[in-house]
Amino acid sequence: MEVTFLLNGETVQVDSDPTHTLLDWLRENRGLTGTKEGCNEGDCGACTVIMTDTYGARTLNACILFMPQLHGKAVRTVEGISGPNNKLHPVQKAMIEHHGSQCGFCTPGFVVSMACAHQNGRQNFDDQLTGNLCRCTGYAPIVRAAQAAAKDPVPDWMADTLPTQNAQNAHIPENADALADWYTAHPDGTLIAGATDVGLWVTKQFRDLGPVAFLHRCADLQQIHETKDRTHIGAACTMTQVLDWAVDHFPSYAEMIRRYGSVQVRNAATIGGNIANGSPIGDNPPALIALGANLHLRQGERRRVIPLETFFLEYGKQDRASGEFIEAISIPQQRDHLKCYKISKRFDQDISALCGCFNIEVKNNRVTDAKIAFGGMAGIPKRAHYVEQALIGLEWHNDAVPAVYDTWPAWEKDFNPLSDMRASAQYRLETARNLLVRYYMESIGQNTSVQKVAP
Repeated sequence: MEVTFLLNGETVQVDSDPTHTLLDWLRENRGLTGTKEGCNEGDCGACTVIMTDTYGARTLNACILFMPQLHGKAVRTVEGISGPNNKLHPVQKAMIEHHGSQCGFCTPGFVVSMACAHQNGRQNFDDQLTGNLCRCTGYAPIVRAAQAAAKDPVPDWMADTLPTQNAQNAHIPENADALADWYTAHPDGTLIAGATDVGLWVTKQFRDLGPVAFLHRCADLQQIHETKDRTHIGAACTMTQVLDWAVDHFPSYAEMIRRYGSVQVRNAATIGGNIANGSPIGDNPPALIALGANLHLRQGERRRVIPLETFFLEYGKQDRASGEFIEAISIPQQRDHLKCYKISKRFDQDISALCGCFNIEVKNNRVTDAKIAFGGMAGIPKRAHYVEQALIGLEWHNDAVPAVYDTWPAWEKDFNPLSDMRASAQYRLETARNLLVRYYMESIGQNTSVQKVAP
C-alpha cells in the first residue's frame, strides 16, 4: 500500500505493509530511534509522536499507529521538535533548566507531548501528560518545565503543510458510501479507525488481520451535529471529540472519558470502535445506554436503527450482520440527570472493575423515569431493568433509595457478576447498590468525590 505523508518537514512516499507500525518503521527504516518502544500497547507514551491533519495537531502512540493511517498527514518525531541548526524548542530548553530527565528513556515522549500541548495552548499539564509514564525523574520537574515553557511563542518550524494526496486507494475509503461498498465486498475484512484496540491484535497477538480498510479519511463519519430532537455522533469521531462535546452537555460523562484514556489514546480511539468491540467492561456503552442512545447500522445501502442496549447479545456476540458497520450513535436531547461512576484500582487510565451510569428523573419529589446501566456486571454492558422498576414511583427522599438498596431480589435478577482479578462478585453487587446511594446523595447536594471529601 502506497502511503504519502510529511515526516519532520520532509515528504515521504512509502510502499508499506498495511499493518506495519510507525514505531517499527521509524526505527528500522529511518534510523529515528528517539521514538522508544516501551509497553508496545499505547500505555506508556515513550513512542509519542505529533500528527497533524485538517483537524490540527495531536499526540498519538506510534506503537499502535499503522502506516496507512499517516496517508496525507504530517508527523513529527522527537527529532523534529528542535529547529534549524539544532535550535532548541522551548520545552526542550525548559526540560534542561528544570532537570526534567534522569535515565532519559521516557524523555522523548514527554518532550513530544509537551511540544504538542505548547502548540495547542493547552496548560492542563496533569491531563496532557497522563499518557506519559516516568519511573525515575518524577513528574514535578517535568510539570515545572511545561509551565515554564508555556509563556514562550510557538516556534515557526512547528508549522506543517499537508502533502498532496493520492485519494484513490481502495483500502482508504473517502466516505461512508465507499466504505459500505468495500465492506460488502470484503465482509471478512477488518475496519481500522484509531487502532487502539486492533493495534494490540498485531503487536501483542501477532494476528493476520486479512483485508483491512482504514477509516481516517471518512470525514462524514467524523462529525457531531445536533437537531431539535437528537445529537448525532459519527462512529469515527475520536473520544477527544466526544469529550469536548460532553463537557457542555453531560459533564459527568466527560470526566469519565477523561479518566479512561490518555490524551494520546483519546486522540485516536473512536466511539464506534469502542462500541463495536463489544467489551463487557467498555465504559462508553453504560453511559450511552443510560442516555437512551440509538445505534445506526449500515450494510451496503441498507440502514437500520436499534436501541444501543439491544446491540449486545451475549459475551463476544453483537447484533451485527456480516458486512454491517456502525455509522453513528444518536442521543435524545434531554436535561442532564446523568452521573457516571467508574470504579477502578487506579484512578486514571485503568480498566474498570465496574462502571455504573444513572439517569434518574424526579418530578414533584417522585421518581418518574430511570435508566441505569452497568459495565463489568455481566458478560455484556447491561441495563438494570428490575432496579429501575423498583425505583419508579417512589418518593425521592431518605427512605426511598435505601429501600431499593435493600431489595436484593431486584439486583440479583438484573445481575449475576463473576469474580475475577479486578473484583469479586460480592464486591461488584454491593458497590453497584452503593452507587445508587451515591447518586441520591449527590442529587441533594452532598459531595461524594473521593478527591474532594475531607478525611
